[in-house]
Amino acid sequence: MPQALTAGVGLKPEHYEPALGARTEGLWFEVHPENYMVAGGPRLGWLEAIRSRHAVSLHGVSLSLAGDTEPDAAHLQRLAALARRIQPALVSEHLAWSTWNGQYFPDLLPFPRSTAALHRIAANVARTQDALGTAIAIENPSHYLRIDGHEWDEIDFLHELAQRTGCKLLLDINNVYVSARNLGFSANDWIDRFPHALVSEVHLAGHAADPNLGDTLLIDSHDAPIAPEVWQLHRRFVERAGARPTLIERDGNVPAFEELMAERDQAAAELEHATTQEATA
Repeated sequence: MPQALTAGVGLKPEHYEPALGARTEGLWFEVHPENYMVAGGPRLGWLEAIRSRHAVSLHGVSLSLAGDTEPDAAHLQRLAALARRIQPALVSEHLAWSTWNGQYFPDLLPFPRSTAALHRIAANVARTQDALGTAIAIENPSHYLRIDGHEWDEIDFLHELAQRTGCKLLLDINNVYVSARNLGFSANDWIDRFPHALVSEVHLAGHAADPNLGDTLLIDSHDAPIAPEVWQLHRRFVERAGARPTLIERDGNVPAFEELMAERDQAAAELEHATTQEATA
């Protein structure tokens, strides 16, 4: 595991002080780089202070790797400058698009997994990795409805993308659970089939039922504690794949730092158990 990372927490501005003071072994923090791609100022100063004591991961949300054009060159330059400044332990992005025909949409949107899309995304991943001088990890998305035009199974698509570009994979286990419930497939089977050796990072988060449709449509809301079913999938993954750096995400209804750290400690305990089991096997 890079830099002895165990379990980490998404860093929020209201948690800078307790995060800076935390001394938990193996703790790391993840941020969206778009919030820090500036020349200076207090927010960047805080991130540098955190980085002086803890490992930091950059988790991008706006490269639009599945979009119809290559990533914006100026954006990549700013991202690369931040990476040189922070020296992140991990860098990741989403398998999604947010810009098309010059229009920007503030969301991570799905696409038909065609061979043409594979070529386009592989080229964009390669451009990103060339700009950063390092491999990035690509996150599996949440799915809310079936779309037409798929030529590839999702896992096969991600595996092929990694083979073509040398990228790693970020396994978001809450996304797997939400998608499985919404589309009607087995989350356990999906986890078992995923190419474990390519996973460099795992995400855990909470979800919510759609306010109109209820439990028939789950939303990857990141505004609730991690569900028991998602914890079970995490244990299933680490029992099979071994420990991976695991992040606790919370973007809405953000609780006290201590509450997030309690979930973080649960994840760390599961990673330690898997490591112990592997060592004694």
